[in-house]
Amino acid sequence: MSRRLSTGHGLPITKAEDEDRLAQLGYTQELKREWGLMHNFGASFSIIVCFHPVIDDYRKSLFGYGLNSGGPAVMSIGWLVVCIFTACIGCSMAEILSQIPTSGGPYFWAYMLSPPDKAPFFAWVTGWFNLIGQIAVTSGIDFGLANLISTTAAVINGYHPTGGKTLGILAAILVSQVAVNMFSIKKLKIMIYISVALNTAGIGSMAVAILIKAKTRQSLAFVFHKFFDGTGPDGQGWSVRASPVYVALIGVLMPQYTILGYDASAHLCEETKRAVRDAPLGLVYSVGASGIVGFLVLIALLFAIQDFEAVRQSPQPVLKILTDACGEGGGLVLMVIIMLCIWHCGLFSLTSNSRMMFAFARDGGIPHCLHIIDTRFKCPVRTILFGAVCSFLLVLPVLGSQAALAGTTSIATIGLYISYGIPIGLTLVYPANFKRGPFRLGFLSKPIGVIACLWITFITLILCLPTTTPVTPGTLNYTPVALGITAIFSFASWKFWAKKWFTGRCRNHCRICIRQLDFLGEEMMGRTASSGHGAEQPGGGRRYSRNGIFGTGGRNQPRLTGSQRHILVDREFEVRGYREL
Repeated sequence: MSRRLSTGHGLPITKAEDEDRLAQLGYTQELKREWGLMHNFGASFSIIVCFHPVIDDYRKSLFGYGLNSGGPAVMSIGWLVVCIFTACIGCSMAEILSQIPTSGGPYFWAYMLSPPDKAPFFAWVTGWFNLIGQIAVTSGIDFGLANLISTTAAVINGYHPTGGKTLGILAAILVSQVAVNMFSIKKLKIMIYISVALNTAGIGSMAVAILIKAKTRQSLAFVFHKFFDGTGPDGQGWSVRASPVYVALIGVLMPQYTILGYDASAHLCEETKRAVRDAPLGLVYSVGASGIVGFLVLIALLFAIQDFEAVRQSPQPVLKILTDACGEGGGLVLMVIIMLCIWHCGLFSLTSNSRMMFAFARDGGIPHCLHIIDTRFKCPVRTILFGAVCSFLLVLPVLGSQAALAGTTSIATIGLYISYGIPIGLTLVYPANFKRGPFRLGFLSKPIGVIACLWITFITLILCLPTTTPVTPGTLNYTPVALGITAIFSFASWKFWAKKWFTGRCRNHCRICIRQLDFLGEEMMGRTASSGHGAEQPGGGRRYSRNGIFGTGGRNQPRLTGSQRHILVDREFEVRGYREL
């Protein structure tokens, strides 16, 4: 049965048209397309909004890091500045996603936006930065939750956390998230509703509660003007050794570490209905909503501080603020709400991670055996398990060196933003390759893209600067080391290995191509029948054998090679007017 194909910018409104748009990009529908705008938005929103200053990480707490790296003024104003520039990145990504809605996300965008001779290289490098960043994000979220549980228990009942115990908690968290991710897409939709409710109503109630229950509230001058430098001992921090501007710059890292992971809207687009519209809207809405919710929570926490020095020196500053305002019992209840939010954050980070790996395996970037949809669970079980295992292995350095863990988890931010920046930059360098979809920025597209690329370059440099003084092996910022290892691996592996076989998208080695050939065979059968060729049918029509077209059957039919089959696909795409961007 022939299906109508959309080759222009008309908005797909049916499942068949969504699948046809995916076919135009060279793929067939494998994942179940059950999500709408709310679900696509909710997944990205859950990842961004919970990776906020409450999370414990290798710096003990992002909130504590912010208090010591510029204080309340840098935290509050820096949040707004970062949100503005991050919105530019999000809008540029959404415009690309609208035209190229596949689970591959940034790496496949890079492939489609670059010249044909350079496309596999850009896809490979972008894919590995995105993949490592995805794994590091999941590690950071879940390890942060494990640390949060440990430090909360230590403060409340004298629990003595160790590296081994924290890793055990992390393993339990990952196992629970793997189990939930194996649910059907319909059941994951329910988890999205719960997560959005927790991150809005739950966190909003927490903010109101601490402001009402706090015995005293800080002034506007404290929240927006108080500068503090705790980057060195005895007041000899970077503001003395270098400049207060330097402290403000590294202080901006706190919100920047928070607002990332919104490429989840792209990785989940093959499960989203009306993907050319709803996926980019989900991305933009999630960035905007998380910026607003995160800012309100941050401001509420700053206003509720009772003793700045006590909070700054606390092993868990946020718990200190909550217990000072609401008492030990009330603070513990609010902390449980936060933990639930962060658990959902890690849950959907793993979901996004698994879909990116699914697409990368489909295109040959990682072992093709990972590109399997489990017939029982109807999801990519292998990539879910693989992502969870990699996330656990990434935090094993905690057993030896906290500084080493700092470097590996810092690559979450820098790896993801580099992978965001490459396709955005390609739209500026090769504008002729970028045909915009339904979501368009109009005349603002190029200026916003330039701003996005400049900001990504800026934060990449800032992320590599030392954050504490004096600089010792224990306080050294190992982000440049982690970045260098990732860059050397991606470039060297391309030059000496991947360039010989990686093409940037699935070719004849992939069973998806065979399915696509079957689909095109049906189309060609219809065209052949209408043109009068093929075998006679009883009803006066004519029948054309698919095996005859592709040379897979029939005594007198030669068998086509894989490359010949792919040429046939390309020619058929050209005949039907499919856009290769």
